[in-house]
Amino acid sequence: MTQQSKAGAVIRGTGVVAGLAYGPARWVIRPDAPAPGAAAGPAGDAADAGAVPPDEQQVEAGRERFVAAARTVAGRLDQRAALATGVSAEVLSANAVLARDRGWAKAVVKELRKGAAVEAATVAATETFAAMFARVGGRQAERVTDLRDICARVVAELRGLPEPGIPDLDEPGVLMADDLAPADTAALDPAMVLAIVCEHGGPTSHTAIIARQLGIPCMVAAGGLAAVADGTQVLVDAAAGTVTVEPEEGSARAAAEADRRTRAVAADWSGPAVLADGHPIRLLANVQDGAGAEDAASGPAGGIGLFRTELAFLDRASEPTHDEQVDLYARVLGAFPDTRVVTRTLDAGSDKPLAFAGMTEEDNPALGVRGIRVDLIDRGLLDRQLDALAAAGHRVGGAQSSPWVMAPMVATVDEARDFADRCRRRGLTPGIMVEVPSVAVAVDRFLPHVDFLSIGTNDLTQYVMAADRMSSDLASLTDPWQPAVLRLIRAVADAAGRAPDGRAIPVGVCGEAAADPNLACVLLGLGVGSLSVATAALPFVGAALAGVTLEQCRRLAELALDSDTALDARNAVLAARN
Repeated sequence: MTQQSKAGAVIRGTGVVAGLAYGPARWVIRPDAPAPGAAAGPAGDAADAGAVPPDEQQVEAGRERFVAAARTVAGRLDQRAALATGVSAEVLSANAVLARDRGWAKAVVKELRKGAAVEAATVAATETFAAMFARVGGRQAERVTDLRDICARVVAELRGLPEPGIPDLDEPGVLMADDLAPADTAALDPAMVLAIVCEHGGPTSHTAIIARQLGIPCMVAAGGLAAVADGTQVLVDAAAGTVTVEPEEGSARAAAEADRRTRAVAADWSGPAVLADGHPIRLLANVQDGAGAEDAASGPAGGIGLFRTELAFLDRASEPTHDEQVDLYARVLGAFPDTRVVTRTLDAGSDKPLAFAGMTEEDNPALGVRGIRVDLIDRGLLDRQLDALAAAGHRVGGAQSSPWVMAPMVATVDEARDFADRCRRRGLTPGIMVEVPSVAVAVDRFLPHVDFLSIGTNDLTQYVMAADRMSSDLASLTDPWQPAVLRLIRAVADAAGRAPDGRAIPVGVCGEAAADPNLACVLLGLGVGSLSVATAALPFVGAALAGVTLEQCRRLAELALDSDTALDARNAVLAARN
């Protein structure tokens, strides 16, 4: 039995969405799953252990029960996806695809033939895939949480039990979990969930990204969290990465109230993005489809800094037609007809497999064929996307007649040169993402070939620190506050400001780091010219920037660069701002 934490005990983790909250801890409900090898009883679907193996009629009956349950779960996920937006919709849709996976059904049948009950067969088949994804590592490891969550939902359906997940909250509380399932995170009510704290997970996990989209304070990799009993009063300071168990009530309430006032200021911020000294800032939105772009356009976003095209096609078995792509791209471009929209070409691979891209399973997909590297197996895929994007730009016209487009995972000068040439032949404005360290350390060699750079801090941090961004054990390494990562960002910004051909190349950040209000100030101080964040994060970042001057941002950047650890950098900046 886990020993409960004592009053005043402090649990440390990695803060991924800044904010402070005080309230009762509420644990996510998880059902007890049957043991993977368990056989059915007399009334079950298969024979007892040691008995005659089940016949095909019994196996088929079990398969039909599984397929029906999985179809029901997938339908619920689809319904939630239709009501969600942004990353939440993407995650729910992707999980619905997983629930319908034919390979999973085949693995269940294999277990049924061994004599397992359908519930146990479902668990065993799931664990087979979970072990495979864990061995692969990289961003595939994130899908283990998804798989087990879908399994729990299917097993509950098979048993006729309520769907597991978020408890019914009769008052606002702090949601706690070993690793919150994305499907649960996407359905959260920000009015009832004061904060999220997970024992596992990383800074760029689905939970962290969706929490940021919803504006809910969030911590991950909080070791020892299981010792906090349900209902215990806790104070979560996600900016500092701490959970205080049963703190002194008066001071905890005062701190929470101060944070609420800060959030109220952010809620009232409506742009434009300007520093306290009047210096204008390009504060842009990250989107995945036309609905998301139109939602961003209705608020304070100054444009789109990252249009993730692949997320609109995750559930497609075949490549979308030219006209389908043109319609999608034109809707996004048309949401901001007079200002910048940056489209990222298909970032397929790793945790975002596209069935029509022809990619095979890899031992280490985070270092494999993904992004621009899909060109190696299907060069025409990128060309067809560029053709559609150019046609969409002509349809919209105006500022979008030469759309900005960037390629992900560029690693060599030849890749940058080739991509830029293909863009310019179509009248597109070419850029590349800076997420592979080879680009950051030799950026002067890439600058003559492109018109802009966009730094993807999620992957750049992963590759610089040689740490799997989905590993909760390595969350402190994959923290974007790492001074080594910040030094590379400054080097990129400095070089872009004095390109060899005399141009000043625009540099933006579109990774999750830009959504941290304090880190956003540091990024501007490092020389970054634009920040692109989830639409929900725009007011928090905009309000924070309105309270600092560019000179203050530069001083904050120096404090972070002069630190030895991510924690030291974060604390130094927090102390200077408070």
